[in-house]
Amino acid sequence: MKSILNNRPALVKEINEVAEVAGYLWQKGWAERNGGNIVVNITDLVDDEIKQMAPISDVTPIGTTLPYLKGCYFYCKGTNMRMRDLARWPMENGSVIRILDDCASYVIIADAPVKPTSELPSHLCMHNYLLSKGSSYKASLHTHPIDLIAMTHHKPFLQKDVLTNLLWSMIPETKAFCPRGLGIIPYALPSSMELAEATIQELEEYDVVMWEKHGVCAVGEDIMAAFDQVDVLSKSAQIYINARSMGFMPDGMSQEQMKEMTVAFNLPK
Repeated sequence: MKSILNNRPALVKEINEVAEVAGYLWQKGWAERNGGNIVVNITDLVDDEIKQMAPISDVTPIGTTLPYLKGCYFYCKGTNMRMRDLARWPMENGSVIRILDDCASYVIIADAPVKPTSELPSHLCMHNYLLSKGSSYKASLHTHPIDLIAMTHHKPFLQKDVLTNLLWSMIPETKAFCPRGLGIIPYALPSSMELAEATIQELEEYDVVMWEKHGVCAVGEDIMAAFDQVDVLSKSAQIYINARSMGFMPDGMSQEQMKEMTVAFNLPK
């Protein structure tokens, strides 16, 4: 069967970037087995021929109604698929879906009937929220950074903005490149609508959300932007953990120094 990528260089570029990020996630140890998910809104890259493509799957309910996703198209990592395989063969380990007019179900249209991630409802709820706010963000990422997850096993870090301020204070680039900080969601069952709804609430204030004892969810203009935010937070976590392993508590930047960063770089917080 002809690939949806044929003669569509902009779509190829988008999928190649997804594959690149999937490779980084595996290399960093953030994507054990089939861990983690990527969902990217590719609606802007869809032409009339794609819109006429017949489904290659049955209609599948999302589990909720998402009115802002009517007629949207997404590339989704497949369920039980490994990031290391997606990095090499993105169209064999993921698929393109079309949201149907009822806004409550979808079909797969390309390239193969690879069932999307089990956390698709959470990701689609995030995209619905982003579109409802007129956001230009197109990508959502879920991954398992070892250092950040470890920090959620310490209750004091679960208080609002404790981790945000700690991680911002470790190195100036973290505040510059993750300027809205890190939201925290108490443990909830993976793939549940409870987790999806809690994530939406946190996205009102943050672009990166920590799922306690589970992983990180990030949104951005594209998948690389979402990855970059998690990457800088992870670097700060490593600085903190390394300092503690050397036997001392790192000083961190002062509140005055962080306020100076906010003004100098015109940051939101």
